[in-house]
Amino acid sequence: MSRPSLEDIFAENDEFGLLDVKPRASSGSSTQDRGVAALLEVTAFYENHSRLPNPEAMDHDEMRLGAIWETVKLSPTDPMRAVDRLGLLSEEAAPTRRSWRDAPVEADIPTSLDDIFDDLDVDASLVKLKHTTRSAERHVPDHRADFVPCQDFEQFRDRFEAVQRGLETGERQANPVRKWSVIEPIEGDFFIRNGLLAMVAEKSEMTARGGARDYRLRVIFSNGTESDPLMSSFRKSLNEDKTARMVQKVGLGPLDPEWESDQLELSGTIYVARSRSEDTSIREQRMILHKIGVTSQDVSRRIADAKNDPTFLLAPVEIVATYQLRNLSRSKVEQLLHRFFAAARADLFVLDRFGKKVFPKEWFYVLPDQVGKAAKLLEEGQLHLYRYDTNTQRILRKD
Repeated sequence: MSRPSLEDIFAENDEFGLLDVKPRASSGSSTQDRGVAALLEVTAFYENHSRLPNPEAMDHDEMRLGAIWETVKLSPTDPMRAVDRLGLLSEEAAPTRRSWRDAPVEADIPTSLDDIFDDLDVDASLVKLKHTTRSAERHVPDHRADFVPCQDFEQFRDRFEAVQRGLETGERQANPVRKWSVIEPIEGDFFIRNGLLAMVAEKSEMTARGGARDYRLRVIFSNGTESDPLMSSFRKSLNEDKTARMVQKVGLGPLDPEWESDQLELSGTIYVARSRSEDTSIREQRMILHKIGVTSQDVSRRIADAKNDPTFLLAPVEIVATYQLRNLSRSKVEQLLHRFFAAARADLFVLDRFGKKVFPKEWFYVLPDQVGKAAKLLEEGQLHLYRYDTNTQRILRKD
């Protein structure tokens, strides 16, 4: 049997409609349909995101739509313009909002908090700082431990020369300061800091900074200058100096009499200070409440940081009297005077900036002239023959 020809096949009955093929739409109509579909999709994207799709976006769908839009917008057709209700095809298309991915415009970058809050509807009371110290005031200290000429350096010169000789002969050793080591200097201790010999000439009353124990030091250097840092600041400067050294004492140890040969027996100045605090409980008794202190340095430098020092009741003070010591140990004089006026000691406390109570022990209900009389009796070696009477507020001879 011979195979049917194509004519025979097409002449047969097409019961399934296989040869019933619809004519294909023209290419122009297809292009218009794709353009309209793309415009409608871009319009929906704009309404959702308030911007046109980015052909370089990380999201695949947005990148695809952006690439299509970049092509179809170049040849807009009348059907596309008919459905362009947002005017995306016009030369002055609707402005688009910038994406968070876009780099900011320099003019839009705020330069201060005021620029930020100007754009926000915020209650002014919520952004106004209260009970805080201005930044400019925080960074300007009330008292700086500057280097100043040491007016009485001559009385220390022999001590510096002796320590220098000891280092040269090997009698004394200079041991490196270990990083973050806790250093508790006492009067008479020697260190090497920034290439200079440094002697702790005075260690004042204990104070508290941030709840930690601290002292004001008087440090004298071998170049004839001195400074009065806090012990914590001096300790920090030693830790930061890679060449810092602690000068070893002479002798074999604390039981060796020579071990204490570096201890200072310095004369100084007895001062009587009156508080200028505005605290009501202190202001009402200002004329009778006084601080009795002894220092080897200039009194004005000793009280320079009074308003930040709990031992001065965290307030400025004024010096109402000073009395010079001659050939008397400063530390012993201070102990004897405080013990002599112990019955008149004021039971006071102040709150530091952390809210912790600090109890200064150097304030007494005593008149300045009585302190002067006690200092004279001490110099004459007769203070033990007298007592202080709190009722009459006078020094009386013991019966």
